Amino acid sequence: MKIRFLIFLCGILALTICAGDTYAQKAKVTAPHTPPVMPQLPPQLMPPHPANKMQQRYFDIDAKRMIEDVNGEDALPRSREFKRIDSTYYVGWMFEGAYKYNHSADYLGYRNAAVPLERALDLMEHDYSKALATRTGDIMTFYPIRILAPDYTMIAYYLMNCYANTDQPDKVYKLLRRTLKWKFQASYYMDSWNHLAWTVHRNRFYTSSKYSFLKNSIEENEKLAQRYLDTSMMTIEKNNAINEQLGASVPYLHGNADREKIGVYHYRNILYSYSFQIDSAAYYFELMRKAGRLPHNNFANFKGICGDFRTAESEYKLASMQDAGDKRLQEWAYYSSIIDIYKAKPATGASLSRNMIKAAGSTPGYGWYNIALARCMTYDGQISESDRYLEKAADFKELHIGTTLGQSHYDFSVQMLKLINKEQAWQMQKFEHANWWYNPSVLLDMTSKLSETYLQQLLIINQFAMNPERDKVIYKLFSTESTVSWDEIWYLLHDFSTQYFLKRFQKEAETDSRAYIRKYFELFTARLKMQQGKYKEAKPMLDKLLTNPNTDAEYEKLFVARVYQAEAECARELKDNSTHDLWLYRLYTLYPQLLPFTGMAMNMNLYVTGEADPAVEKRLRACNIHWVTDKSIPAPQAYVEFSHNGKNKNITYYVLDQDGNYIVQKQSFAWQKADEAGKQLAYKLFNIGSKADEKESD
Repeated sequence: MKIRFLIFLCGILALTICAGDTYAQKAKVTAPHTPPVMPQLPPQLMPPHPANKMQQRYFDIDAKRMIEDVNGEDALPRSREFKRIDSTYYVGWMFEGAYKYNHSADYLGYRNAAVPLERALDLMEHDYSKALATRTGDIMTFYPIRILAPDYTMIAYYLMNCYANTDQPDKVYKLLRRTLKWKFQASYYMDSWNHLAWTVHRNRFYTSSKYSFLKNSIEENEKLAQRYLDTSMMTIEKNNAINEQLGASVPYLHGNADREKIGVYHYRNILYSYSFQIDSAAYYFELMRKAGRLPHNNFANFKGICGDFRTAESEYKLASMQDAGDKRLQEWAYYSSIIDIYKAKPATGASLSRNMIKAAGSTPGYGWYNIALARCMTYDGQISESDRYLEKAADFKELHIGTTLGQSHYDFSVQMLKLINKEQAWQMQKFEHANWWYNPSVLLDMTSKLSETYLQQLLIINQFAMNPERDKVIYKLFSTESTVSWDEIWYLLHDFSTQYFLKRFQKEAETDSRAYIRKYFELFTARLKMQQGKYKEAKPMLDKLLTNPNTDAEYEKLFVARVYQAEAECARELKDNSTHDLWLYRLYTLYPQLLPFTGMAMNMNLYVTGEADPAVEKRLRACNIHWVTDKSIPAPQAYVEFSHNGKNKNITYYVLDQDGNYIVQKQSFAWQKADEAGKQLAYKLFNIGSKADEKESD
């Protein structure tokens, strides 16, 4: 009989205890949780219940849960069954809470999931406090209680996320402190010290007046988060001394210290990347890579703030497979669309964003994807479409799950794009009316739009004037916590405190440790000098930027295009017309969608064939395009063909560069009203789409 019992015991000990991933703080726990039947506890650890009740739990609940998955689709009916047998046993409430948590995607869902999880935790502490507090290196003592800590930490992990996803960081903090009092000898699902660091970092811009667990500055909060990670490392070492006494008889705990250290490295990466400690962040990312646990999304964000957009894009693609299925914002998709804008491919980013919107529905991330799509529309020149998606984002109640990006980031992104669109709408009047400066109705409209632009600028300035994070997130241009592109920041700053920002960006250009990023500060410095009228000082700075060896020609087209634009503006002010024309031509061939919003008239050769409509052609020629015939002037060749089939009237168009290469591919659109057709054609010659084109692409 003793031999049979020992064989049974060895078989049980060979099973791996299911535990959460200490590295992926943003992902829900997906490991099946099907432990063996809980053995009878020794008398000193038994709950204060009659023996017959404990026997009922043992045979009617514990035996059945051995073959049930707490994260499975049958968890809800099993929870009802278990609670019907014994509603004072935590298992039924745990099953209900896990089911509701795994099926939550909004505020109400997580709030409802928290109720049974809270109940499960209370019942567990009431019945098993002595067992939960037991730390042991003795296998015979450990074996009877081996299921309790994993159950407890899984319940606590789900409950913590419910609190976090319903914006209750104070409850998150109290729960984490509650879990720490048991001093578990492994983290299992809940690496509490790491999550304390994460909670502090996520709320770093608040102070103790709002949440008592915080310090009173971002710097102090970041130091506190690092101290929590230091404690996490010390706890791992302390636990390892006990767990190694168990030897290989408990497979999960054997060598567990190395796995848990990966979780600390993960949060080190987040903190070091945020504080621009590039070497330290790179060190811990490399440790995670060697361990086969590289977080591709975070690593992509890190490479992005370092200016290595090529690697960032590659890592985002890997993250798309790593994060598949999560009901939260897929950061890789949001930031990939910004990289597409850098590559002068806003239509590609728009296509990705539309696909994400369709996949997300009304779940978390939907609002962010609408912001991404609006941005792509802005850089594709489709301002009215961009405004439409911005309104969708503004009206959506986004739930910020598993990310440090919160409502303030969300609102700032929406308001920034609204600002750009208002400025672009003002520029559109200049583009659509070459005679704008002596057209009273156009001038009146432009005055109104300019007033709206200034009001929008003031609104944003006032919103983040008291934001202590603006130095790290806004003025640094590239930050892990930034949700806007570097180019968008220019629209916010160029009309305010030129001398202040000039000194600031000059200093950043000299001191920033990121070699690929310094040129962006140099561009801002040159453009601010231009704002002061110092074009002769700005021009050599721009010339130097064009020879910068740290520029990726494919992934930094927006940067190069803005340098071309600045060069053209300098040449115009310095009365160098031939150089001005050359820079405009280069800008057009690289990023044509930008030109109608620069206020500069593009030289263009026009060739019209077919049965031209005089009214359409007249309206086209009335736009702010310099139509030339002199072949010595650098200008693209625009071809327009009119055709009709009965009542259907069509315009086919395409644009070639001076070498005969397509800049705008050959395509057609139908039209009815001459005035609208003329304006639409003018934009299309700059590769700017329309609402009709968007529907066709869908």
